[in-house]
Amino acid sequence: MLQCVSLPFYLIVMIVRENTVRVRYAETDRMGYVYYGNYAVYFEVARVEMLRDLGLSYKKLEDSGIILPVTEYNIQFKKPAFYDDVLTIKTYIRKKPSARIHFDYETYNEEGVLLNIAQVTLVFVNKSTGKPVIPTEEVNEIFRPYFTEAK
Repeated sequence: MLQCVSLPFYLIVMIVRENTVRVRYAETDRMGYVYYGNYAVYFEVARVEMLRDLGLSYKKLEDSGIILPVTEYNIQFKKPAFYDDVLTIKTYIRKKPSARIHFDYETYNEEGVLLNIAQVTLVFVNKSTGKPVIPTEEVNEIFRPYFTEAK
């Protein structure tokens, strides 16, 4: 479910979405922790679903000749997650996309304990040329209601 959060002293609004995932046995390592590489997959699912909820599907973008490669990925681990835990991943878009779109993540366990924070940056790229591009007017229109211009 998408949320729109207004900050009291700013005109800028951020988009927030939560989704859950149950940790499968195959996603854990010999210590019983969720293997660190699996968080990238969890974040991708959260990101794709957030964009889908906004009306922007990866498939539609790719079919139009735009791809979104990841250019940066950063994660800070605080606590481990374990097999059968139900994790809540909060995904944020804090600023209007330009040629880049930035996502922030927070992962919580069922007790509400913060397990990690992460940031992922993707770039809108023309599939044919391999060059970065600014989002189309159609994409900008999707984000316009969530981010107002300062007056």
